[in-house]
Amino acid sequence: MHAESTHEATAERRSAPPAAEWRAAVAPYIGPDAGRAITQLVSTLLLLALSLGLELWLLNHHSVWLSLALAPISGGLLVRTFIFMHDCAHGSFLPWRRASEIVGYVTGVLTLTPFAQWRRDHALHHASSGDLERRGHGDVPTLTVREYLARSPRGRLVYRTIRHPASLLLGGPIHLMFSQRFRPRGMATGAPQVASVWATNAGILVLGTALVLFLGWEMVALVYLPAYYLAAMAGVWLFYVQHQFEDAYWESGAEWDYATAALHGSSHLVLPRVLQWFTGSIGLHHVHHLAPRIPNYRLQRCHDSTPLLQIAPVVTLRSGVAALRLTLWDEEQRRMVRFDEVAEPTA
Repeated sequence: MHAESTHEATAERRSAPPAAEWRAAVAPYIGPDAGRAITQLVSTLLLLALSLGLELWLLNHHSVWLSLALAPISGGLLVRTFIFMHDCAHGSFLPWRRASEIVGYVTGVLTLTPFAQWRRDHALHHASSGDLERRGHGDVPTLTVREYLARSPRGRLVYRTIRHPASLLLGGPIHLMFSQRFRPRGMATGAPQVASVWATNAGILVLGTALVLFLGWEMVALVYLPAYYLAAMAGVWLFYVQHQFEDAYWESGAEWDYATAALHGSSHLVLPRVLQWFTGSIGLHHVHHLAPRIPNYRLQRCHDSTPLLQIAPVVTLRSGVAALRLTLWDEEQRRMVRFDEVAEPTA
């Protein structure tokens, strides 16, 4: 009786409102506001230039340590710049397609991300997030308990290494920096995406060369790269906690549902106001996954005024850090578990 009631409670908790209901609820918030977007873009890029310039001045006139003390601010502004690229990929930032592609390219160069390639990968992520049969589209590699136990000792070690917090947070930025410079053709990579990768590489080369020639190698090595590294670390963690938390959502094939995956498989990351500004409110990830064409500057208002969106799992800074230890999806318990919670099966 208890197991049956628990199953019923879980099923009820996992249900999503009818499509007509949630679509009507989010409809008023969908679509770009050109004035708001341009204000965000110009102010953020100006602040980024000022922050990097101040870092360089401190480096040249005082010390490298004072300069590095400002790197988190520059890194936060790079995260916010990435969010604008992200919104351009969804067509939610600007009302003009060509302008969105230009802004996406420029912000992609600044964040070392090929816009068209990333847009394609991200679209596949939205279409499959939480589906056990379609894992791998930009997601953090995730195995089920059964899959992990079926691996060889070497295979388990590889997976443990990939999922270790140090690998994710310290190695993730390096992986992003170099893996996005080259991309073989595949299901998510056609001619337009390959062209995007090389056009972005060319833009990075031109920008980097100009910075070295006019401002010195220190601008790249001791100012921009530390800020980028911190921004990428924050980005890896943000992406992780958006879908990797204890009460996550994973289903197989026909059981998977788009709205349920959005509302139960995407977290509501509650951040202090200043961090929410730097991250473009992307912590309201359940709202974003349900309606990707809502721009960053309307996510909070949509959430606050729409009760049916307030059922998403809440993650805080503290629980988000603890979630880095959750590594496997337990099909029996239907939750994410740590390695030390998994016992070897008896013969």
